[in-house]
Amino acid sequence: MIPTAEEVVSYAMPAFKYKGTVVAGLLANKKHVGYYPFSGSVLAMFAEDLAKYSMTKSALHVPVDKALPKSLISKLVKARISQGNLR
Repeated sequence: MIPTAEEVVSYAMPAFKYKGTVVAGLLANKKHVGYYPFSGSVLAMFAEDLAKYSMTKSALHVPVDKALPKSLISKLVKARISQGNLR
């Protein structure tokens, strides 16, 4: 997705930092994997694509037995990067 992203830990979860800004984080739970775009608006941008998943304003909950399509992950990460605030 982002070959130059740095793997970091942010808010106690594995995450990816790009140009000084955390753009995605993942956190395993018992029944789902949480995807965190570190933005309160990215998930809302893809409400139709994400309708079959449980989510909050800041987290997408993907069941452990269902993979999130790579194309959708790419859209989410690109949307976060396009928001700016990246050095």
